[in-house]
Amino acid sequence: MNKENHFIHLMSKNHSHIGDDGAYIAPWIYSKDIFFENVHFKRKWLSLYQIGYKAMIVNISDAIAMYGSPKYALVGIAIPKTISLSDMGELARGLRDGADKFNIEIVGGDTISNTKLDISITIISHSEQPLLRKGMKKGDLIANTGKLGESLRHLRYLSAGGRVHSQSRFVAPVLRQKFIQKTRRYLRCGMDISDGLFSDMEKLCSINRLSIHWEKNICKSVGCSGEEYEMLIAFSPKYKKTIEKLSKVTRTPLRIVGTAKGGKFINRCKSHHF
Repeated sequence: MNKENHFIHLMSKNHSHIGDDGAYIAPWIYSKDIFFENVHFKRKWLSLYQIGYKAMIVNISDAIAMYGSPKYALVGIAIPKTISLSDMGELARGLRDGADKFNIEIVGGDTISNTKLDISITIISHSEQPLLRKGMKKGDLIANTGKLGESLRHLRYLSAGGRVHSQSRFVAPVLRQKFIQKTRRYLRCGMDISDGLFSDMEKLCSINRLSIHWEKNICKSVGCSGEEYEMLIAFSPKYKKTIEKLSKVTRTPLRIVGTAKGGKFINRCKSHHF
């Protein structure tokens, strides 16, 4: 057990709601992500508008990944005392625009002063048939949406003092809501790719006590690229043509990466958390 999982188990007496992108307590999904300066971003990399927008979008990703309809957001934010009223307006506008894109109402939260900018958001979503991580069976096809690797590549550009365009996946993640809405009935399980394909594959395989037979080798720069916010899904081979058709209908790139098999999956990436 890694330190993250160890601490989660220490906090909770009842683990029945833990293990997915959010906690499903019918018919609601509760999810939270934090977005901290000098951990997830540096102020010189992103404008305050982009920081607010991305903070909201990465939180909404968990709701979309679970086939939830996000309804409400609670925003906790620690703001440097030196921030100007104009800068606060830009940050708030980014948060609002991210929420408005998915018709989410920001209903409250908390603010404090701090030496740096830290954001924590809780999303409350509704779902009658959530997409969970558990459910994969031997022989199922495993696939991801999108093209992975750009987020890590652009992070390296920024870390080296370079710049990336405003539509970079690192700056403005694209969520696959239409694809999940269309394919939900055919999917065994799924989750978003926030920690990287290999790290999230480990989570999916672990909860289902399975491993994966890869279709072809995937390099570490792609498999370890975090903050992609694409979908990792598993489904029966009999639905392959249907899901591929729906991926085209929704203009969602889809790549089948392997087949579920017995065994234990070994993650080749360093942990993003501890």
